[in-house]
Amino acid sequence: MTTLILGHKSPDTDSTGSPIIWAWYLNNVKNVPAKPVLLGEPNTEAAFMLSHWELDKPEIVSDVAADTPVVIVDTNNPAELPAGINDADIQGIIDHHKLVGGLETKGPIDITIKPVACTATIMYDLIGDAYADMPKAVKGAMLTCILSDTLAFRSPTTTDHDTAVAKKIAGDLGVDIDAYASDMFAAKSDVSAFSEAELIRMDSKEYEVGGKKFRVSVLETTSPQTVLSRKEALIAAMPTVANEDGVDDVLLFVVDILREEATLLIPGELTKTVAEKSFGASVTGDEVVLPGVVSRKKQIVPVLTL
Repeated sequence: MTTLILGHKSPDTDSTGSPIIWAWYLNNVKNVPAKPVLLGEPNTEAAFMLSHWELDKPEIVSDVAADTPVVIVDTNNPAELPAGINDADIQGIIDHHKLVGGLETKGPIDITIKPVACTATIMYDLIGDAYADMPKAVKGAMLTCILSDTLAFRSPTTTDHDTAVAKKIAGDLGVDIDAYASDMFAAKSDVSAFSEAELIRMDSKEYEVGGKKFRVSVLETTSPQTVLSRKEALIAAMPTVANEDGVDDVLLFVVDILREEATLLIPGELTKTVAEKSFGASVTGDEVVLPGVVSRKKQIVPVLTL
């Protein structure tokens, strides 16, 4: 039976590239039939990666059938996975986020969770000497994942190991990191084709804070004004998205990659309270700038409070 490799819903670059990397490894090194799949349309940066390295877009699935062998990458949170995940035959988890709990397995499995910035960095270590046989396109995916999750080494989640691995791969591929990252971020910043609701859900995860459920969304861009020019429409769409997704409110952070700061939109009193209590901000309008805040995992979610 073919093992499905999948990441989280609203797939970003790491959740698009890591299934491709691990499926290559299982198929070609471990002789285990494997297939990468996605739980939604990849974001614009992930789509750029697929196009640039001439990789096929993985099939998009909405659920997994009972007893299907599965390896979960870039998450271990059941809320970010298909509804039937606990009925699947989970074979392994490879992740760089905190352990959430709630997944059930049919037997002992391999779990690797490490405090690095990117799942692809962990995969580089796990693949070991077989990396030498990895096709150029798969190495390109690995590099793109690391540069994306580290914001080209700007994110506070970046470790020395992430940096060393990325530089090793870039050297092997003859890629100029600064130039390539610039192209990646330009692709990520092109959001003209997306509706406000799609932008809110593009890179978002659900969290509970003080008994309230929030959709915490992050839009990383080198052109924040492109997004902020749609501020009124985004704020107007937030209640609808919250209602449709069964959460109390949306927290939308527009991250300026180059200035290394985030603008949090303030649609109402609940988000105002979160901004003031979590970040010590003084909110007087419908947005607030948070200097130095770029990482949802390390600088946003851990401090959220009501």
